[in-house]
Amino acid sequence: RASLSCRNEMSSYDEVDLEDMEWNPELGAFTFQCPCGDVFQITPTELRAGEEIAHCPSCSLVVTVVYEDEDLTTLIPDGF
Repeated sequence: RASLSCRNEMSSYDEVDLEDMEWNPELGAFTFQCPCGDVFQITPTELRAGEEIAHCPSCSLVVTVVYEDEDLTTLIPDGF
């Protein structure tokens, strides 16, 4: 868990509205294109826990996900 805290303190590459992210059912996560060619990812579980940092699995960049509490009920698909 210490590494997660350190990652949250990293400078964010950008801010992205949750509404602008794409739902990827295969990953079970919201995604947004990363400059490295991969995608930033954040799961419904992370969002419900109050997480607002989406990580790219291929590089060190992170983005801050901006959302309202009501977005969690309207944007997260049933079953997730």
